[in-house]
Amino acid sequence: MIKVENLSYSFPQKDLYHNISFTLEEGQHCAFIGASGNGKSTLIDMIMDPENYMFDGKLELAPHCRIGYVSQFSGLDKTKDVTVFEYIAEEFIKLQNEITCICTEMETSLDIEALLEKYQEALDAFDAIGGDDFESNITKKLNLVNLSKHENLMVSKLSGGEFKLIQVIKEMLTGPDLMIMDEPDVFLDFEHLNGLKNLINSHKGTMLVITHNRYLLNHCFNKIIHLENMELQEFDGRYIDYNFSLLQRKIELQELATADTEEIERNAILIDKLRAAASANAEAARGKALNARVKIQERLEARRIKAPFVEIKQPKMSFGTENIIDIDKADETTALKITDYSVSFADTLLENVNFEIKSTDKVALIGPNGCGKTTLLREIFKNNHAAIEINEAIQIAFLSQLQGEMLNESHTILEEFFEAGFESPQEIKAHLSDYGFEEEIINQKIGALSGGEKNILQLAKLSASQANLLLLDEPTSHLDTYSQLALEKAIENYNGAILMISHDFYSIVNCMDYVLIIEDKTIRKMSMRKFRKMIYAKHFDKDYLEIEQKKKAVETKIELALKDTDFELAKVLSKQLEELIKLL
Repeated sequence: MIKVENLSYSFPQKDLYHNISFTLEEGQHCAFIGASGNGKSTLIDMIMDPENYMFDGKLELAPHCRIGYVSQFSGLDKTKDVTVFEYIAEEFIKLQNEITCICTEMETSLDIEALLEKYQEALDAFDAIGGDDFESNITKKLNLVNLSKHENLMVSKLSGGEFKLIQVIKEMLTGPDLMIMDEPDVFLDFEHLNGLKNLINSHKGTMLVITHNRYLLNHCFNKIIHLENMELQEFDGRYIDYNFSLLQRKIELQELATADTEEIERNAILIDKLRAAASANAEAARGKALNARVKIQERLEARRIKAPFVEIKQPKMSFGTENIIDIDKADETTALKITDYSVSFADTLLENVNFEIKSTDKVALIGPNGCGKTTLLREIFKNNHAAIEINEAIQIAFLSQLQGEMLNESHTILEEFFEAGFESPQEIKAHLSDYGFEEEIINQKIGALSGGEKNILQLAKLSASQANLLLLDEPTSHLDTYSQLALEKAIENYNGAILMISHDFYSIVNCMDYVLIIEDKTIRKMSMRKFRKMIYAKHFDKDYLEIEQKKKAVETKIELALKDTDFELAKVLSKQLEELIKLL
């Protein structure tokens, strides 16, 4: 379906790919992964429209390949005055109307031959996209995502998550040869994420999907393409097996690299001794011995094991702690209090909401798409609503899912951080290097960054704010898995309060103290134990997620063993990990 050979491509400020190669066979469901800003979306653009790019190497698609595409940024058009059924069936209805018009023309036209030709072309086009069964296929797809009751609802009434699923159905329904999706999971709640999983797994055609969602990665794909540091690896198999193979390779390569380093260090000591001896005594034999040993060192350096591909730069995220309230008083200090809060637009979203958050509470705010979570978070940030009371010792920072709201996209990165209070380019470079931003791109416009890079930039601004209450609206959206893990670590180490909207089960379970859940236009507090139970019952498999947690614990132990160069322990743990993976 796709064949890429020795492809290289650069922007003026950045090299993206260096001699990358991969193939995608018919029927494969491929996850395309890698750190934010490495060029995944650009490569997809190149596949869809290679004529627009000047690149070295080969990029070939199967002849007459029809592509279906769902963008990460496509939003709901509130002016669209059609039903869900009409929106999904647009292409089919258009061809049906064309066929009807041709038939009407035939009744009075003298040029029947030309009309018959047009009729046959329209009929062939209708058949090519599965026109005969399109109505029943729409019903089946809507059932898969639990949206069958929305068939006659106006598109403008859908939530963002519902609309994303409708877009996926629309693109899948015409039976494209290749289905490409760029982060289709962003902002989907738990139920809609399961719906997307069902759509992907029911699709018979070839798929190429950029995603960082750990649940989808573990459940939907039989091929992995991993782009990192201008290099690419492909793996035929599940994501979970790919991760295991990477870890095994890391253990093996790190052990060899350590042995190489030790030999090079021993040889360096010998060279120093021979050099000292040759300086003290200028005999020819001593000089020859020194030269021979130097040549051995050069050969050792030349064949030294390359750092493994899996050495991926993980951001070092942290949140400032200067304004943190005294930990001894934290339990009794209320950071935020909401009393009888209500909000409505066309309909009432929230009514008579009451809750409070202590100064060290880490709280997840969850609920279905479109229930008022983001509206509430923005109101707290603005702090001009009578129902919202914020402790005077509290300083707030906000991460928005609408990235242009908190970042000026016409600014360069440098300009943005000068405006945030940094005093020199050196200070900005030092701060951003922890977040994976290379020195050469700080003069780049923010608008040119990927979605993941913009979110990481927001997190870098937050960390410099010294706030003691963080409002995070979908902070893991667009983030690669390494950045997600770094964010979880930063949240875990933060001593202030956090109110976080998230649909990421892993981030909630790994970081949060409890959950505030929106149901029936109000908010109620839920313990972590009850939240897990609810998720297991409604969405995910309990055994699977518990094994996932055990797997993560063993992976952490392996990382620690590798840091201590205890390779024997790493190998023992690797066998434990393999047994857990078999259970998954």
